[in-house]
Amino acid sequence: MKLELLLVVLIALTSYVTMTTKLSDQRVTKEEKKKELEFTNTTFTEVTTQKREGVAFGTYGVRVNGIMYMDNIRYHNEKIKLLLADKGTYIGKKIYLDGNVTVHQKAEHNYYAEHANYDQKVEVLNVTSPFVACIRRDVITGDTLIYNMKPKEAFATSVRAVFYTKKNDTITYRCEDELRHFRNKKKQG
Repeated sequence: MKLELLLVVLIALTSYVTMTTKLSDQRVTKEEKKKELEFTNTTFTEVTTQKREGVAFGTYGVRVNGIMYMDNIRYHNEKIKLLLADKGTYIGKKIYLDGNVTVHQKAEHNYYAEHANYDQKVEVLNVTSPFVACIRRDVITGDTLIYNMKPKEAFATSVRAVFYTKKNDTITYRCEDELRHFRNKKKQG
């Protein structure tokens, strides 16, 4: 009788513990952030089987869960002579740029802003902050800009522009003047 009572109590206790204890695998439910790569002063060259896609340099960076974060990014490809920014984030084929963004194209097209992203796949520069664009001697400013590099089409908001129509025009308003104004405005907040 004592043995039967002991077995009933142990079975009841085991059933109670089993029904009230929540069992889960914390490693499966919790998404872990794993650092895949960390680098300093490194150049990355993107290539396909046909050609070189682009070259990026960063003074420091990490790759976490497939996303690459870079400091002081310098990037160039066949369409962009030089792209500079304080911070760059690669997500797939897009580069998100923050802080002192500068884009120099090979055809004397230069863009200056604080925030932008570049879609490498469709070759579109999307400037998401006020910008200054210097196209040869012409100066264009605005709030946002989408520049499609394949057909060379640009769409901008709140545009203010100075265009020079004749080659012998004396240049009275230069890109450097607008950049100085742009940087002073940024410093003031």
